[in-house]
This record gives sequence, structure tokens and C-alpha cells, in this order.
Amino acid sequence: MSAPALTPVVVRLKLSLLRNGLRQSGGRRAAWIASAVVALLFAALQVLGLVALRGVDGAESLVVLLVAVLALGWAVMPLFFPGGDETLDPTRLVMLPLSPRPLVRSLLVASLVGIGPLFTVCLLAGSVIAVARGAAAWTVGAVAVPLALLVCVALARAVAAANVRLLTSRKGRDLAVLSGLVVAIGAQVVNFGAQRLGSGGLDQLDPVADVLRWLPGASAIGAVHAAGEGAYGVAAAQLVVSAGALVVLLALWSRTLTRLMTAPDGSTLQAGDSTVRDRPSTGLARLLPPGRTGTVMERSLRYIWRDPKTKAAWVTSLAIGLIVPVFNAWQGTGSVYFACFAAGMLGIQMYNQFGQDTSAFWMVAMTISSARDAYAELRARALALLLITLPYATLVTVLTAAMLDDWARLPEALGLSFALLGAMLATGAWTSARFPYSIPQEGYKNVAPGQVGLAWISIFGGMIAAALLCLPVIALTIWLNLDESGETLRGLLLPVGAAYGALLTLGGLHLAAPRTAARLPEIVTAVSKG
Repeated sequence: MSAPALTPVVVRLKLSLLRNGLRQSGGRRAAWIASAVVALLFAALQVLGLVALRGVDGAESLVVLLVAVLALGWAVMPLFFPGGDETLDPTRLVMLPLSPRPLVRSLLVASLVGIGPLFTVCLLAGSVIAVARGAAAWTVGAVAVPLALLVCVALARAVAAANVRLLTSRKGRDLAVLSGLVVAIGAQVVNFGAQRLGSGGLDQLDPVADVLRWLPGASAIGAVHAAGEGAYGVAAAQLVVSAGALVVLLALWSRTLTRLMTAPDGSTLQAGDSTVRDRPSTGLARLLPPGRTGTVMERSLRYIWRDPKTKAAWVTSLAIGLIVPVFNAWQGTGSVYFACFAAGMLGIQMYNQFGQDTSAFWMVAMTISSARDAYAELRARALALLLITLPYATLVTVLTAAMLDDWARLPEALGLSFALLGAMLATGAWTSARFPYSIPQEGYKNVAPGQVGLAWISIFGGMIAAALLCLPVIALTIWLNLDESGETLRGLLLPVGAAYGALLTLGGLHLAAPRTAARLPEIVTAVSKG
């Protein structure tokens, strides 16, 4: 009796994983259906937009760029979302008597099942419609669409297989924190690019498209346009580029699978020398103040570096705090005051300080027996934040002023940033004690169920309070800018803003300390719910 073909079995396995995942809960099923509807609706709108570009000058450059970005997305998504598809991990099949070559073929076919491949096909088909002219171009397009799709899928699989050991580790899963950075930067780049295209036309893309049309995936769509122009040799060469890349990717994927399914890993190697070795000190503790202050600061900084949720929040805040003022200055529509956005984004990190500790906060609570202990704890956490936020806010403000060549307003912008940062540290300390909430360690949720209202009150209520506390400095800045005689006094806004921010921080810490000490049991209960 012959063994059944492997490809149908793997495809059924993929469908079973999808079906069983949707059966876990109604919420997960609803989320998947909603995401599928949104993705397909977006794909339909993209196809309509691409069809509307038919006959427009420069459409070929736009679709080549679109397909190149699409291929890049397929390459990086496994790194950012390794848990999105369980079949991306071939190590789950190492105990089965499977050869790499049939396994590659079967996994490649199974990879064509899902929303992502369907979305890709829609965009590729729309791109062909936008640039195809004549029977030869349509014939090449019929080959280019599946070829570009297979290149995208093989690229994703090869990248995932090459990094599977990393992606299934703790450090690998931390790569997902970069997704917030990519989304933030990508959104601003798309916004900037759309504005430039709207003012200058699609012809601006020609220099970039001249290079991208020879890259795998995008070259297949470039071949469609070349065939429509009668350049059959160029079209054939571009198809060969994509076909050759597909062969190379499949060979690399097969070689990686062979290594993964035959090479030993940590679970099969014998235990080595179990002698405990002291890890070299990073020297961080020696640079911090002695006593409780230095200990708490080091703990906070290690949370930022090691905890995935805390790291994700910091990476996103650092990125957006830089992108908003810099991109606006780059477009010539910004103001040096936009640099205050950096201080605002980083000041948010002071909110829900105890929730970031999750259930481990009870060990911190054991060391707090008075308002003085609570004040020392909060002060050290604020100093840890200032260690990053002060130089960062200063750097962003100076960079924005340099790009706008508006050095005259640099002191007042810095003064406003420091005042805003101090106000947010003050309100963050108080709301951390008054409205603590838990941050789940698993999944992508940042608030435990039933505590969403607390999170909204803590963050947005605190931000409104911080804005109100900054009104004196804002009013002084406006007055000095409106009064011609106040031009010589604008430089005083820097020390005034810094001093005012420091006073707000100290006042907020002194107000929050007794409340923290009095509400320790409630805080421990609230932050441990996740």
C-alpha cells in the first residue's frame, strides 16, 4: 500500500490549524472574520485604484514600487509576528520521516492558503491590469502573477526557516516590539510620499523604479510593461530574474530544512559543564547613586531593556516622538514647538508605574512601610525616566530647530518641553497610586479585562491635568512672543521652564507618596489581576 501524497496532507493540516484556532473562542472567530473582511475590502479598493491608473503616465513606476514593498512585507512579517502561522515552524515536523524536498513543495502549496496570499494575488492582478498593453503583455502577465506570488511566499518561508531558532526563543519573540516602530515610520513615510506625489506627479518615482524593476518579484511586473512596449528581450530577462530568485530561495529553504531536521539542538545535546560562572557586570550599577535610589533605577532600566511589553512601549514612544517633529520639519510645515511631542510621548511612561511590575510588585510593596519609603521609590523611578527622557527631548528639540533653522525659538521650545515633562512625571506618579491597573504579560493587550476604564482615566486624565499645569509657561511664552519688548527675555524661558518642571515633579512625588503608602494592598491587588 503506497503512502498518501504529502501535499494534500499538509494543506489539510493548515486548514485544521486554522479551523481549530477559530473554535477556541467567539472573540477570536469574530476578530478573524473582521480582519478578513477589512483585508479583502482594502484589496478590492486597491485593485480599483490600480485599474483607474491604466493609461496614466508613470503608472508602471508606481506598481513596480508597490510590488517591491509587498515583497519586503512578506520578508519581514515572519520576524515581527512569528506566532501568526504555526506552520512557519518546521521543527514541529522533525520527528516525522519526511524528506526536505517534498516537504518544501508541500509547505509552499500550504502557504498559498490564507488571507495574505489572496490579498497579494489581488494586488498583483491589479498591477498587471494597470500596465498590460497588447496580447504579449497579457500573456506575460498570466505568468508574472503566480511567479511573483511564489517569490513572495518562498521569501517569507526561507526567512522564517533561517531564523526559526531565534523566533521560537524569548529574544526572538521580542522582535515583535519593533512592529510599532515599523508602523510608526511607515505611516509617516507613506504620508510624506503621498504629499510629494500629489504635488509632483508619478514621474518622481521613475529613478527608484528603474532599480526596483530588476529586483525579484517586482521584475515580474516590470516584464509585463516591457512586453507591452515591445521590449521582449528585457521582458524575458526580468522574468528570468524572478524565476532564478525563486529557485535560489527554494534551494536555500530546502537546505535550511535539512539542517533543522538533522542537526542536534539544546534538547538533544548532553548537559555540559554545570559549573556556575559569574556573568560580567555591565557597569550600570557603578554609575548610579548608592542605596535604594540606585537599586530602583537599575531595576527600572532593566525592565525597559528586558521586559517585552515595557520595551515595546518605549520603542514606540521614542520613534513617534522623533518622527512627528522631524517629518513635519522635513516637509517645511512644522514648528520647533512640535518637539514638545517627544517629551509628551516619553512622559506617558511614568503612568501606571506599578502596573509595569505586574504581580512582582508585591515584593516591592514589602519594602514600603511609610510615605518616606514610597517617596524614595517614586523618586528613583522618575530619575530612571529622566535619565533617558531629558537628553532625548533635548536632542529632538535641537534637531528640529536645526532643520527649520529657527535657533531663536530653541530656548523657549526646550523650556516648554521640560515643563511638560515635569508635569507628566508629577501627574504620572499620582495616577500610578490612584488608578493602577494590570498589564497582561501574554498576548498583545496592554490592559487586563475589566480595567479599561481605569487605564483611560489614568492616562488621558493625567495628560489633561499635565496640560493644565503647563498653562503658566504656555501663557508666558505666548505673551513674550506677542510683546515686541519681550524678545530679549525669551531666553529666560529655558531656565524658567526647567525650574517649573522640576518643582512640578517634586510636588507630584510628595503628593503621591502618602497615597501610595496608604493604598499598597489595593495597588497590589489591582496590578496582579493580569
